[in-house]
Order: sequence, then structure tokens, then C-alpha cells
Amino acid sequence: MTDKSITILGGGNTAFSIAANLALRGHDITLYEIPEFAHTLQPLEGNNTITLNGAAEVGPAKLIKTTTDISEALDAARLVLVPIPAYAHRPFAEVCAPCVREGQIIVVLPGTLGSLEFSKIFKDRGAAEGVILAETDTSPYVCRKTAPAQAHIWGSVKLGLGVLPASKTTEVTQILEQVFPGITPLANVLECGLSSLNPAVHPAGVLMNAGRIERSRGEFYFYDEGVTPGVVRVIEKVDAERQAIGQAAGVGLRPVADAFHRAGFGPRGNLWETINGSHMLTQLKAPLVLENRWLTEDTPYGLVAWSSLGNQLGVATPVIDSIIDLVSIMIQSDCRKHGRTVKELGLEGMDQVAISQLLE
Repeated sequence: MTDKSITILGGGNTAFSIAANLALRGHDITLYEIPEFAHTLQPLEGNNTITLNGAAEVGPAKLIKTTTDISEALDAARLVLVPIPAYAHRPFAEVCAPCVREGQIIVVLPGTLGSLEFSKIFKDRGAAEGVILAETDTSPYVCRKTAPAQAHIWGSVKLGLGVLPASKTTEVTQILEQVFPGITPLANVLECGLSSLNPAVHPAGVLMNAGRIERSRGEFYFYDEGVTPGVVRVIEKVDAERQAIGQAAGVGLRPVADAFHRAGFGPRGNLWETINGSHMLTQLKAPLVLENRWLTEDTPYGLVAWSSLGNQLGVATPVIDSIIDLVSIMIQSDCRKHGRTVKELGLEGMDQVAISQLLE
């Protein structure tokens, strides 16, 4: 990739961390946020600088530009990274649709099938043809903002990549390899979205630790103390149903334990051994409250999407469905009503053959 310009959409933990790390590595970074959330960029006004600490690049990272003008942001680079929560995919896709251009590469990190929702919205809104969409199976870093203009990266993760159309996979992989080394191309965005790690682990893990989270306000190490062998057994049942959905959809999926190891989270072994041996994961505290993204995002936009696709393809998902129902009660929000289904993904009524043709 000779062009060092990259636009990043979003103003959260991962957006700030990616922007800072890539800027320190010599990329020309434009950071965009929707006007409604412009306050996230206000701490950068005047110097466009994010201070980065941790396991990646460190120091003050100077960005080329911060903006709330989507046209300006998309004009700044061919490669556009979108590290935002799944519930923000729709509003960001709607904002981008009038301004994207042919040949532009839009990468959702992580996607959890969000690239398909972007594609449907772009088609519905009459966006330019020839836009390449892609998504990753997880976020590139274990990271958080530590202050309004500071971020900390605990570790880097090896990414799986799906591209839409799949025929552009080699081209996009070669470009992203220079941004996120060690990336693994997957067959298509469906394989990538079904390989997302967060929905497989977070809802079940938080549900099984609900009492402790509420009592302690998250004052314990979630993966080290909360994801015990009994909790892992529930996660493995979710994983088995996820793999069955993949088989019915025509894509082979790694067991979640293998996926965690490949991504660099922990040593090879069963899921308990991989998580328990992870230096990155075992440093993470639990959420402060139940109404957090591990439930409010990973359930309606992850598990609900998987359940919806499984139902359409004739795959029973009793464990996933029970978690959806219990989480809905716990957070007092109907995850199915507000979640992402085959309709939002543009897959409604399609069988395996039709889905495969759409993704080619």
C-alpha cells in the first residue's frame, strides 16, 4: 500500500487506539465522528493528538485531521476503517451511503455480519456501485481509552478477514496486511461474521456472572475469575450451535478455542486452557453493570443474528435462544425486537445456494 492515508470512523476505545497506533507508524490519519457524538473529538481540538501507551507504539500520536464532515472524511482516503459498536452500523452506513465512491474499501472491525447490513443499506440508498466491503472477526487490539485524549493497548490480535465480494479478498488482504500484520483471509463475510468471538463468549459469561457483577460493580477479573470450567461448558454449547449454523450455510468454522489461540489470545488447548493461560484476557476486569455492550451489543447483534440465520436454514439453537431470552429479561429490553436478523442482513428467504451466490 503506497498510499499512507487512512480514514477511521468512530470516536470510541478502538477508534482512538487504532488512530494513534497507525499515526505513530507513519500513516496519515483522518478521524471522523457523527456530529451527534462530536464531543468525543473535542479533547483533540487544537492539536489533533492522542497519547498512546501500552504494548504497541507509545507516545503522542499526531493525526492529520479530525472532522464531523463525512464527505471530507471519505474524500481523505481509499481505505476506511470502521471500529464502532454493532448498534452504530446502521447510522454510520446511512451517513456514508451518499458519499462513498467506486473502489473505496470499507472495513468494519469487528463486523459480526455488519458488512452485510452496510451492503443492504448502500443498495437501498442508491450508493455508488463498486464499493468493497469487508469485516474482521474481532477487534485488532485489546484496548481502552484511559482519558479523553489517551488510550492504552494491552495487546494486538491476529485478525480473520471476510470481503464482499469475495472475489476481492486477495486485494484487500494485501492492503490490510500492511496495517494489521498476520491477517488471515476467510472464505467470505459470512464465515467471518459467524467467527466473531465476542457473541460466543460474552453473553453466556456475563449471564453466568450476573450476581457478582451487580454486587461488586465489576470489581473482579472477568476471564480469570469469572470464566470458570462450568461457565466454559455453557460457552462450548453456544459454540457447537454456531458451528452447526456455519455448516448449514456452507462455511466451515473453527471451534472458538482454536479461534482464540489463532488470534493470539492464549495458548493452544481447550477453551478453559486457552482463556486461563491468556495474559491479555486475564487482565480485564468485568463490566461495571449488566447494561453494557457485552450484553446490549453481543446479544441482539450477534446471537440474535445467528439464531435468525439458523432458523432460516433449519438449524435448532436452543442454548443460544435461551441466552437471548434470559438476557432480554435481565436488561429489560427485547433483544429479538431490537436485534439484527436476516432481514437487516439482506439474506431473508435465501437458502445456502442463494447466499453463496450473493457473497461471491
